[in-house]
Parts: sequence; C-alpha cells; structure tokens
Amino acid sequence: MVHTDCFLINLIPHRVLIDNVKTLVENQFDQVDRKTTRYNYETYHEWTEIESWMSKIAAKYPTLVSWFRIGRTYQHRSIYVLRVGKGTGAVKPAIFMDCGIHAREWISPAFCQWFVKEAVESYGSNCTMTILLNNLDFLIVPVVNVDGYIYSWNMDRLWRKTRSRNPGSYCVGTDPNRNFDAKWCSVGSSRNPCDETYCGSRAESEKEVRAVANAIRSYKGIKAYITIHSYSQMCLFPYSYTYSLPPNYKELNFIARNAVMALKDLHGTQYTYGPGASTIYPSAGGSDDWAYDFGIKYAFTFELRDTGRYGFLLPESQIKPTCEETMLAINYIATYVLTHPH
Repeated sequence: MVHTDCFLINLIPHRVLIDNVKTLVENQFDQVDRKTTRYNYETYHEWTEIESWMSKIAAKYPTLVSWFRIGRTYQHRSIYVLRVGKGTGAVKPAIFMDCGIHAREWISPAFCQWFVKEAVESYGSNCTMTILLNNLDFLIVPVVNVDGYIYSWNMDRLWRKTRSRNPGSYCVGTDPNRNFDAKWCSVGSSRNPCDETYCGSRAESEKEVRAVANAIRSYKGIKAYITIHSYSQMCLFPYSYTYSLPPNYKELNFIARNAVMALKDLHGTQYTYGPGASTIYPSAGGSDDWAYDFGIKYAFTFELRDTGRYGFLLPESQIKPTCEETMLAINYIATYVLTHPH
C-alpha cells in the first residue's frame, strides 16, 4: 500500500480516485433483492450461473436463441457464443459482440446478458428489436476470459488478464486485448509477463483470443463488431495502434456520435467518442482494430460506466441504468448497419 503522504512529501502530483477499495468491493453487492428465484439481471453472476443461464434461455426461446462452443480456455473451460435472431434457415448478416475480455470488468458480462434478455423478451412487441432480429443475427460471447473472470470472483477482484502460464516467469496471464494480431505489441503494451498489459509470447498466443478470432474468421456475413469493456464512458473505434485515421473515419465518427447521443437521452450519461489512440491512449493488439483490419468496417469498443468513482467496482444498483442506456446505443448501431449494407 502506498500512502498519499509519500506523494505529498516528494511533491508528486496525484489524485485519489478510489479512497477505500475494500469498502467498494463489499458495497458493490448493494441489491436488496438477491434471493429471488428468477434469474436476476440486476445482480452480478458467477460463471456457473451464467453458463446455466445460457442453456436455459436457449431452451426457453428455441426460435430466437441457439448456443455453441467456439473454443476452450487455457484451463479447459468452454467459451460460448449465443446466436440471437429469428431463425430463417439462411445465413443472415450478423453483428458480433463480446463481453468479459478483461476479467474485472463485471458490468461487461452483465450487459451481454441484459442484451439477450431484452432482445428475446421484447421480440414481437418492440418494433425496432423485432426488425433487427428478423433481419440480423447477433453473435454474443457473454464472457470471453472465463478463467480470469472466475479468478476475479474467487481470488483477486481486480484481476485483468487470462490465467495462462508464462514459461520462465512466475507471473501469470496475458492481456487478451493486447494479444490480437493488430500491430501486435508495437505500442501501449508490454513484453514483461508481470505487467497488466503483457501482450503474450506471440499474437493469438491465448486460447481465448484465438477462439474469438477463429469464430469471426469462420462466420460469413459479420457486418459489425462490438466489444464491451469498462470503465471510462467512451465509444471508441479504430485505430488504437496508430494515430492514423481509418478510411471510413467520418462514417465511424458519425455513428459513434449518434450512438452516444442516443445513450445520453435516457439518463443523461455523458460519453466521449473517437478513435482509440487519440481518445483514450495508443495501444496495439486490440480486438476492434483486428476486426476492422480483417474487413469488418463497423468496429466499436464501448467503455461503460463510470469515470472513476467506482471504477471496476460498479455497484449492482447501477447495472440496470447502465444496461438500459447502452441498449439504446447498440440498437442505433445495429439499425445503422442493417440499413447501410456494404
């Protein structure tokens, strides 16, 4: 533990973002109605609960939801995709959305679950969602980094990386969002296995990253890629590995601006938007840059609530408003993609 007195004595500029992490960890479970028999989308769930939920929701809505494994983690756990859309027997244009790349960002898997719930429960009554599910498939990975997510529940709440072993080092894990083959390890990442942003021994060294990349490579018709993270309240798009702008920068900027405007309309939550490198920081090996360079011209990263008061320890009481407003942004992007086919 580093005391703020040390910074004051040495005249180091600093700002305390979180004064007592232990208290925030305890207080994030602030929902009173935790013992309900129904699946509660306003609480955080452990992996076993999420895995069971996927099975049940696919069984309950067989004409709208199917699920399949796209790979296994380092510790041999399954990584699943939920295909959400009205079955037509034909391959439809698709939007690939993943959550839980970073283990500690619990609001991310919570949103993927919320999205699926809203999609299937509002189909037939909500005009926008009905049109989207009739004409698009959403390929949703509720938790990419399953091993890390479990570790963040059982051992270290603020764990970020995967749980793979690194030969020659006692430090465990790789940052999966520095491990995609997008100018891998060139900027904003580390070659030190002990660092939070360790890029891995090579691009796609992590089984979790390879599973996502292979799923995208093998599925024809993916028109957009969306990855959900926290925190910062931002909507980002390529590039992060360079300050150079993508060819369709104006279009991506237009979409991002309108998406965050739609989000703000509900609860007044302010988001910033723009290319990753200039909006947050330069970093290579990110999934959105990789997806974009693979040919998916609508690629976005959402950094959900908040801006630092709670950080990764967002209370459960904020799950509902966070997910409600984010739905509006995702629906805007999905509608744009549907009406602007390449």
